[in-house]
Amino acid sequence: MDFTLALIILQLIFLEGILSIDNAAVLGAMVVHLPDDRPITWPTGLRKLGWKLHKFLGYQRTAALRVGLLGAYLGRGLMLLIASFVINNPWLKLVGAIYLIKLACDNLGRPGAGETEEEAHVHHLEKRNFWSVVLTIEVTDLVFSLDNVVVAVTLSDQLWVVLLGVGIGILMMRFAAGLFSYAVEREPVLKNAAYILVFNIGIELLAAEIYHIEVSGFLRFGISILTILISILYAHSPFLKKLRPALKWVAEGMANFNTFLDWLFKPVFVLLKLLGKLIAKLFPQKRYSWGGPEEGPEDF
Repeated sequence: MDFTLALIILQLIFLEGILSIDNAAVLGAMVVHLPDDRPITWPTGLRKLGWKLHKFLGYQRTAALRVGLLGAYLGRGLMLLIASFVINNPWLKLVGAIYLIKLACDNLGRPGAGETEEEAHVHHLEKRNFWSVVLTIEVTDLVFSLDNVVVAVTLSDQLWVVLLGVGIGILMMRFAAGLFSYAVEREPVLKNAAYILVFNIGIELLAAEIYHIEVSGFLRFGISILTILISILYAHSPFLKKLRPALKWVAEGMANFNTFLDWLFKPVFVLLKLLGKLIAKLFPQKRYSWGGPEEGPEDF
C-alpha cells in the first residue's frame, strides 16, 4: 500500500468519525433502556440458535449494538455499491430527512395539558422491544450514511479503499455508542440531546436538498458537540432551567407535528403492521428462561 492510499484511508476514518459523532450518540440513546442483564427474546423456532449466539452477542443492550454493527457494515457496503444512484437521486435524502425529523419528534414531542401520549401521537423508543430497536437502529444508520457515502466516494474511486476506511470508522463509532449508552445513565439529559442531534441532521438534509445550503463535516461536528455541551449545562444550571416553559411549548409543537406525520405515513404503517402480524403467525414466539418454558417476570 503506497503513502497516498494510506493517507486516503486515514482521511476516511477521520471523516467517518467526524460525521458519525451524532450517530454514535443516537445509537447509545436508543439502546440505553434495554436491559444489560437479560438475554435476547428469540422466536420459538430460533431459540436454540439464540442460546448459541448468546456468548457472542451478550445481553440485550450490548447485543443491539453488535447486531447493529453487522447491519451497518452490510448496509454501508450496499450504499457504497449504489453510491452513484444515491448521488443522482436527491429524493432519497428528502425521505431520510423526514424519517429523522419524525424519529426526533417521536422521542422529544410531549403532549400538551389534558392530552395523553396516545392522543398526541408520541411514541417513545423505550417502549419498544429488542427487535424493534434493532430495526430502528439499522434504518437510522442507513439514513445517516447518505452523507457519509457521498463524502467517501469523492476521496477515492477504489472501492476497497473506501470500504476499508469506512469499515474502520464504523467500528470506532459503535465503540463510542457503547460508551455513550453508559454516559446516558449518568446524565439522562444526553438522551434528549441525542434526539436533538437527529432533528438537526434532518433539518440539515432538507436545507441541503431544498435550499442548497451545505453544512461541512467540521461544522456539523461543532454543532453536535455544542448541542451536547449546552444540554449538560442546562441539566445543571438553575438559570437555564427557567427556559423549561419555552422548551415544553416546543415539545408540544413537535408532538402536534408528529400527528401530521402519523397521518401522512399511515398507509405505510398499516402495511408494516400487517407484515408484522404475518411474521408473528409464521414465527410464533413464547418466552423462555434458560432452563425451559416458564411463566413469570423472570422469563426472557
